Amino acid sequence: MNVTTRGYLALEQQCSVFGAQVAPFLQRYLAQWRNYKPAWTYEDGCVWKGSLDLACVTGLRHFSDFVYREASVKIAADGSISGYAPDEFNIDNVNPGVVLLSLWQQSTEERFHLAAGRHMAQLDRHPRTQSGGFWHKKIYPNQIWLDGLYMAQPLLCARARLDQDAVIAADVLAQFRHVYRHLRDSNTGLLYHGWDESRAERWSDPATGCSPNFWARALGWYVMALVDCIGQLGDGFVPERAELGDFLRDVMLALLKLQTAGRMWLQLPMLADVVGNYEESSATLMIAYALMKGARLGVLDPASGAAGESALRACVDRYLDDRQLKGICGVAGLGNTPYRDGSVAYYFSEPIVANDPKGVAALMMALAEGLQRTS
Repeated sequence: MNVTTRGYLALEQQCSVFGAQVAPFLQRYLAQWRNYKPAWTYEDGCVWKGSLDLACVTGLRHFSDFVYREASVKIAADGSISGYAPDEFNIDNVNPGVVLLSLWQQSTEERFHLAAGRHMAQLDRHPRTQSGGFWHKKIYPNQIWLDGLYMAQPLLCARARLDQDAVIAADVLAQFRHVYRHLRDSNTGLLYHGWDESRAERWSDPATGCSPNFWARALGWYVMALVDCIGQLGDGFVPERAELGDFLRDVMLALLKLQTAGRMWLQLPMLADVVGNYEESSATLMIAYALMKGARLGVLDPASGAAGESALRACVDRYLDDRQLKGICGVAGLGNTPYRDGSVAYYFSEPIVANDPKGVAALMMALAEGLQRTS
């Protein structure tokens, strides 16, 4: 990222309220940024979304210029997307569609609109469970993971708002209702990482279909999906926004009870006394973002926004220096080969890494919300 001295000083001044290390970290990270994979990926989409959030809040164009430059090389004039394979029916791969709509609105270049339309075309054909939810991937038939809500639903809400399409908005709400009904645990108020309608997977409970544990980053994806959908729907679709707000308040009530003394969230938030558990940065930043944004949108109370800001500050203090954001669970999933059984031992076995885009993107989004609170 080519940052002018004047632009960098402005960034440093704005971000210093959260720590002197924030601005140099962002500068270095984006200057050294490379695509997560050669293919079209949600990891890149999340970093781009975080950058656009920061551009909007700080007024610094180098964040939006970065996104335009990096996304542009992937999008042809006809809207075709390099590295995107819609027939894989991977719900993750439609995540950058929200960014494409933003780029279209900012640049008026039709190729971005056409490219976002390719993601919508995938969702039109995307396989669903018998009860109506998108499969997580073609290779994971009949399964819904909390992650998938963040990948697809905000794009659908953006499209519903642009087209004033009540059918799309109703479909989004129906899918959140479905997840609430099948993945939520009534005793804790938390939602399990995944659900297999067919009960074919070894990780799925024969009675409920749910995976065995509550994973913090899955919950982070879920609450980010809720606040972004509420935000994308805007002032229209009042009943849908209201019910999505109910889901958000319900899960945040449970999550706030589990915030640690260090103001963060554990990798497995219900297992505070289990050896090997740890305060995980990406989930903490996702939840912090959702708390602050939910409060800004008037869906959550001011105390929730303050709790989100305290979590952001705690994560920056503990895990961020001017070169690295540490404490990130590299990846976690269910099934596949080698088999991921969703056990406690499995979640603790995944490597803890630095500068993974899932954590850095959440940092950018949370910082954007935090800056709005302190401006």
